[in-house]
Amino acid sequence: MCVTPALLHLLQLLLSLHMSGWLGVDAIRVYTSGYAEAVNGTDVRLKCSFSSSAPIRRSALTISWSFRPLGPGNEETVFYYHEKPFPPSEGRFMKKIIWSGDISSRDASIVVRNVKFSYNGTFSCHVKNPPDVHGNVGEVRLRVVTSASFSEIVILAVAIGGAVLLIIIILIGIVSIRRCRKKERMEREEVVPRRYKDPDLW
Repeated sequence: MCVTPALLHLLQLLLSLHMSGWLGVDAIRVYTSGYAEAVNGTDVRLKCSFSSSAPIRRSALTISWSFRPLGPGNEETVFYYHEKPFPPSEGRFMKKIIWSGDISSRDASIVVRNVKFSYNGTFSCHVKNPPDVHGNVGEVRLRVVTSASFSEIVILAVAIGGAVLLIIIILIGIVSIRRCRKKERMEREEVVPRRYKDPDLW
């Protein structure tokens, strides 16, 4: 079989695309909310999910979270998962990270407890499920604030107001139904004039 230079070049191109993951093989997709806001001192859930063309094997799947501060500072490991969660044993996130994911649901989320202003920065979610090891990195930019933002307050107020309004409507409906039933019952209980024969007429 004669291999032409053009065919050889095409084979090399396909091989390089396969190795880089461009052919859709060995590629994993990671999805995050992209942005999260939390009040200082509260807990926040950083959402991360993934999709993989390969079957999920707990013995091979690895999840790692890292943190890059907003200001000067080096990137540091926040969390690692391989068959079981491994929270950090040192550093600013020691005893601050809780596993909140579910491998069977392709959920790699974590909870950051008692957030501080020093947690302002970018959290990165890395997932590998061999042979799916290439793909994007999910990022969540966390903003720690002193109080809930105006939009969150408005949403909370609308939710509470809506719930109160719904309860009032339900109560009005119940009272109206009871009144109607009472009125119907009273109308049925009214004495209807009966025709009695006067004995003197006999």
